Amino acid sequence: MTLKNFLFTSESVTEGHPDKVCDQISDAILDMFLTEDKTSRVAAETTATTGMVLVSGEISSNCYVDIPSVVRETIKRIGYKGEEGGGFDYKTCAVLTSIDEQSTDIAGGVNKALEARADVSNTSNKETDDIGAGDQGIMFGYACDETKELMPLPISLAHKLAYRLSEVRKQKIVDYLRPDGKTQVTVEYVDGKPKRIDTIIISTQHDPEINGIVDNQKIQAIIKEDMIKYVVNEVFKNQTIKPDLTTKYYINPSGRFVIGGPQGDAGLTGRKIIVDTYGGYARHGGGAFSGKDPTKVDRSAAYAARWVAKNIVASGLANRCEIELAYAIGMAEPVSILVDTFETGKLPDEELSRIVKQNFDLRPSAIIRQFELRELPSKNNGVFYQKLAAYGHMGRDDFYVPWEDTTMAEKLKKFLTSEAMV
Repeated sequence: MTLKNFLFTSESVTEGHPDKVCDQISDAILDMFLTEDKTSRVAAETTATTGMVLVSGEISSNCYVDIPSVVRETIKRIGYKGEEGGGFDYKTCAVLTSIDEQSTDIAGGVNKALEARADVSNTSNKETDDIGAGDQGIMFGYACDETKELMPLPISLAHKLAYRLSEVRKQKIVDYLRPDGKTQVTVEYVDGKPKRIDTIIISTQHDPEINGIVDNQKIQAIIKEDMIKYVVNEVFKNQTIKPDLTTKYYINPSGRFVIGGPQGDAGLTGRKIIVDTYGGYARHGGGAFSGKDPTKVDRSAAYAARWVAKNIVASGLANRCEIELAYAIGMAEPVSILVDTFETGKLPDEELSRIVKQNFDLRPSAIIRQFELRELPSKNNGVFYQKLAAYGHMGRDDFYVPWEDTTMAEKLKKFLTSEAMV
């Protein structure tokens, strides 16, 4: 039974959150390797804690990248420098690396797909030198008609608040903020549709004193006023659904947030996978994105699943759509494709699954070509994946992200006609 009236909550975090620091470092490393050698195989994991960053993983490439320099430049860009960093500093933190090459066992399955190895006489229009999936696993994509970017409203708003919070800090609109921060939005749904904003939570790292004021109660009052004025009001200025007189605000509910970032909490790549996707509104296969080159279907197939789901919704075939893809390591073709429209589809889900199989090439090599996943870093001056590593990989409209393209929607609209339904 589908719930009609409920509250749903999603959270986001700023780029200074310790887990997001690690995601951005891992993706900055990926950006640099793919810029210099687009065939690089990268699986970079980062952990950060007080005064230290450790980068480990497996990287095979024909180029050299100065990983410690990439780490320090990423931390500097985020804002952890000197007093602004609140104790964590890009200059003084230790940077340790422990990197191996990609396993030859994995590489053997990825370099040539099982289908190609098994049938070299294949005469279909699909190339016989196809690559295989870099691992087994399941990936989900989702879209719905709640926002213009076809994302669930709670995560869309949480991201916008987090992005604005960092923008206010970087532009010195509020000059006492530090890089770490979190946002959370609770939306009330009535008859399955978002109707009002129930709760807004913002926790932001800040200086120990503001304009000479050291009294914590007074500091928190200033922060609350500034967050509503410069963050909340700006974000909701262009929103259809706005906070009302009954909306609850919790600004820095812990009462004080001076120690933050990797000094306050250890960070780890891949620990914010729900923030990276749909805020818990749709399912997640469990695989992280950051630090992985596009042969890893945890990343590339999740992007493809979002692309398919978004085009189905954009075409009018459904109001909500979730796609599940599953892969076997070393095989190119998905082992399963499942469409779930939550009873909002104009066609049966089984028919939509068939349409997806016929109209979308979901082999890893095809996804990589479709989205130019190996070329995107060099086309963006060496900075692409690291931009995705904060404020969500899905629903982005602040820069060009190919899996957000909806040109396939026009092709799918033909299935709305009576002739196509027969």
